[in-house]
Amino acid sequence: MKASADFSQSLRGVSQSLGLSRHAVGKLIELGFVAPVKLQGKVWKFSFQDLVVLRSAHELRAARIPTRQILKALRQLRATLPEAQPLQGMRITAEGDRVTVRWGDAQWEPQTGQFVLDLQIAAGGDSALRFFPRPHEPVVDAAALDARFAEAQALEESSPEAAEALYRRILKDDPSYAHAYLNLGFMLCESGRCEAAAALYENALHFCADDPLMHFNQAVAREGIGDLDGALASYEEALRLQPDLLDAHRNAALLCAQTGRHQMAIRHFSAFRRLQRT
Repeated sequence: MKASADFSQSLRGVSQSLGLSRHAVGKLIELGFVAPVKLQGKVWKFSFQDLVVLRSAHELRAARIPTRQILKALRQLRATLPEAQPLQGMRITAEGDRVTVRWGDAQWEPQTGQFVLDLQIAAGGDSALRFFPRPHEPVVDAAALDARFAEAQALEESSPEAAEALYRRILKDDPSYAHAYLNLGFMLCESGRCEAAAALYENALHFCADDPLMHFNQAVAREGIGDLDGALASYEEALRLQPDLLDAHRNAALLCAQTGRHQMAIRHFSAFRRLQRT
């Protein structure tokens, strides 16, 4: 599938796929980082570039980069790229307390424009420090994975079996590809296979432990198999990682009310209403 392909989804669907709250997606639209076209009802058409930027914002948020720094990095990145520059294959990541961009063999800091040298230091026999390029571990081409992910998304409604197989191939090639876990797990729950989804998310958390939406989806799967205590623990972990995750407060409130945890239910309902107003 071409990198310029568009995807039509509701804000809820995009937020579930990319690990951002609907409030966060709406804010990034408002600030101009992404520019989807609103179609009929609640459906928006997002470009492939929009989805990559949104996913990058989520990855930085999961790495606990401050919101102001995330917005500054995304804004400066957009400003330095040619208008027609595709974002497919680009990775925006956290390196310690820095935001860096990697494209192929190049890596730089968008806030300073400085390139990052991937070097290791070794001591020679004469005690002088010598620099050698750090050998790159073999990785699956990021652009190819993104293209396969886009293809799998497009197949979900017309051919769910093919979409599921494609998501599993992505995860075999890159076990840390968070969005393939999220979409595949969502499909499994939708088809009544909550136990398989819960197992999938359990495996995903070995690679994506700081992903709040992974914990949220795991909670939904655990509810589906009747593990209410485990579900509540997963909602709480999702909220620890992302306190403004609106749907997690709502679901946790309902679950607390159902299980007699009335004080916790009130706390989550209050947070849910407060976030709805912002």
